[in-house]
Amino acid sequence: MKASDFVSKLASSAKALAKLTLLSRPCSVKAVSPQRQLVILANGPSLKQTLAEDLETLSHADLLAVNFAANTPVFSQLKPCYYVLVDPAFFALDAPENIRQLMKNLEAVTWPMTLIVPVKMKSRLPQAVLANPCITVAGINAIGVEGFRCLEHWAFGRRLAMPRPRNVLIPSIMVGIWLGYKNIYLVGADHSWMQSIWVDDDNNVVSVQPHFYADDDKERQRVTSEYRGYHLHDIVYSFYVAFRSYHTIADYARHAGVNIVNSTPSSYIDAFDRAPLPR
Repeated sequence: MKASDFVSKLASSAKALAKLTLLSRPCSVKAVSPQRQLVILANGPSLKQTLAEDLETLSHADLLAVNFAANTPVFSQLKPCYYVLVDPAFFALDAPENIRQLMKNLEAVTWPMTLIVPVKMKSRLPQAVLANPCITVAGINAIGVEGFRCLEHWAFGRRLAMPRPRNVLIPSIMVGIWLGYKNIYLVGADHSWMQSIWVDDDNNVVSVQPHFYADDDKERQRVTSEYRGYHLHDIVYSFYVAFRSYHTIADYARHAGVNIVNSTPSSYIDAFDRAPLPR
């Protein structure tokens, strides 16, 4: 290792130790004894194709859903075992209508499901969600750390932190590993954001992130508003962080004996082996 790389790793490790000391809390996601593989349902546009072609396969797997999946008609058909919410927007007191509808749909869940959120956000969930006897709420440390490989693996293995959680798929994969799954498949993980980013004539960066469902006008306005004030290099750097995190996960998964397969057609993620869902 070059001296400059060592110094950079040392500084990152010192920062990581400070974050672990100040921010990490006990994680209530515990390992289970899974009898089936886990399929993580990301919300990219290709999920529509997967649902059309592999619904029978999905019915024989444990499913993990994320973000606004509960607002879609197929949610109650799929009946995911796990649901991950990490973005602070989902826990805001002045949440918009689509998030309020999401919480109502979670309140109405009638099958056993574990809702996984950051530890500090558990108390911000609506009481009706917490009171649903079908839902178990588990807290995770959505805290990104970097540093020496041994420190990263130590923190990941003890559920104290994870690779930088630029998007919800990153903590979702880590949850799958922490639950004890040895075979994890990713669908709907297109991550083709670079195809849909441009700069308008007023130098505003426009980033369209399509999903397998149609976002309503207010959600599109919210995303557009969030991107206001960001420059192109900021957005491209956030992409870099996400794709690098997947390689960090892939390295840790090999260490933990976990097989992660990207079953998303034309996905931009280059960290995991690719193969169709097993039929």
